[in-house]
Amino acid sequence: MNSHRKDMICALLKGIETGAPDSVAVIHPDKYIQHNPQTHEGRQGLAALFQRLSKSNPHVNIVRIFSDGDYVFGHTEYDFSTRRIGFEVFRFEGDFAVEHWDNIQPRRGPNPSGHSMVDGPTEVSALEDTETHRAHVRDFVERVLIGQQLDQLGAFVSAERFTEHNPRLEDGLPSLRAALGSAAAQGPRVQYQRLHRVLAEGNFVLAVSEGTVDGAHSALYDLFRLEGRRIVEHWDTTEAVAPPAEWKNSNGKF
Repeated sequence: MNSHRKDMICALLKGIETGAPDSVAVIHPDKYIQHNPQTHEGRQGLAALFQRLSKSNPHVNIVRIFSDGDYVFGHTEYDFSTRRIGFEVFRFEGDFAVEHWDNIQPRRGPNPSGHSMVDGPTEVSALEDTETHRAHVRDFVERVLIGQQLDQLGAFVSAERFTEHNPRLEDGLPSLRAALGSAAAQGPRVQYQRLHRVLAEGNFVLAVSEGTVDGAHSALYDLFRLEGRRIVEHWDTTEAVAPPAEWKNSNGKF
């Protein structure tokens, strides 16, 4: 079933290119909770958004697609009038998607190590370690990113090799340690405040967090790849949360 759900979400997202009404068939006709504040509730709201986006001749590249129980989550690249990188999360009941979250930002980079925001491995492995990896990332976010226990960084991230896709940073544990240390000393540009969910399949784990970026209320999505029970690669997006007065639904970003 998980493979089928992945295929349905891929077909849904590619529907952005065409605006075809049947592209939203995977969405439950009567129950669909939308957490993108800029999109109206329900299947028809999504179909209207796709029709509007299709007029800009967009291109959608689904770089990575994962499943975790009733969730399917993807790492995506969009070329509208501007290029953007996103994470899409869908919750299923049976064969229908009934809830959706996303986090999209302008594409930037390459970073100082020459990596884009989406390149790198895409294949899932180590399915037997899914729950171990989920717990490892949960502890990392709660202790290091939220708790600022920087002395614990080496217990979570590989000291030998760490590939960074954040457009501001470079590969290696020293760069990450310096960035987090500078933030702790000077007042963080990016501040993690609450972890909402951790989704995992094998060696890939997505953490969905809430915090601030330059003081603005923001959603922080971080995708990690693990080997040997250590984080060896990282991708992310950040997106400011629109004020409630601008929301087109009442469900909230998280």
